Amino acid sequence: MSQYAHYPSLEGRHVFISGGASGIGASLVEHFSDQKARVSFVDIDDESGHALAEHLTDKGGEVRYSHCNVTDIPQLRAVIEKANATFGNIGVLINNAARDTRVPLTDLDVDTWDELQATNLRHVVFASQAVFAGMKTMGGGSIINFSSPSFMRRSRDICAYSSAKAATIGLTRTLSRDMGDAGIRVNTVLPGWVITERQKALWWDPELERQVLESQSLHQQVRPEDIARMVLFLAADDSRMISAQTYIVDGGLV
Repeated sequence: MSQYAHYPSLEGRHVFISGGASGIGASLVEHFSDQKARVSFVDIDDESGHALAEHLTDKGGEVRYSHCNVTDIPQLRAVIEKANATFGNIGVLINNAARDTRVPLTDLDVDTWDELQATNLRHVVFASQAVFAGMKTMGGGSIINFSSPSFMRRSRDICAYSSAKAATIGLTRTLSRDMGDAGIRVNTVLPGWVITERQKALWWDPELERQVLESQSLHQQVRPEDIARMVLFLAADDSRMISAQTYIVDGGLV
């Protein structure tokens, strides 16, 4: 038996996750499936998405993958509508999809700025809008948005991404008021330096790892499952009176 919590309120609940084919997103899909939730997830990595859905379905889970580029809002709305028709109204929305592209300020152009806002921020608004009616009908729901401590750390060459992630916190607090009368809770999770395959391939090296672990209050790697367990709590009824809040899971780095 797992040493970690089981949440009975998540059993049978429909959870929709964006960016769920790899990294933190894949861990979210796996953890919610283990809780016996019904999981719909989207991504643009079809090979990984279909493989994950097939693996979890073979284990007895109710998991469905759909291709969706979250910057295409009509496509995102259509996928959410189809997910509602398949598994019932979405009770938990996790706006995880993002891309932390590094662009030096001197190289940043308007098209890149707009594209990164669309990838990291705009879809959060319209996915939340798309699930609102269904959650209201059910008497409530939980929306978990993903931000980043990058703007707190004043990270270099990442101003477009950091701006979107800082804005997500403000958006979360506003949405919590707009949606609170319907019983919908909205919170933000900020993962720290999580060791994903993307991080390893693009930026990670032994010296950076040493510096990060030394700077953290807890000198251990933050892993995708550490983020997933926080999200499970915010999705479950155990957190029923928590809304408009921000949770940093980074081992005490910021």
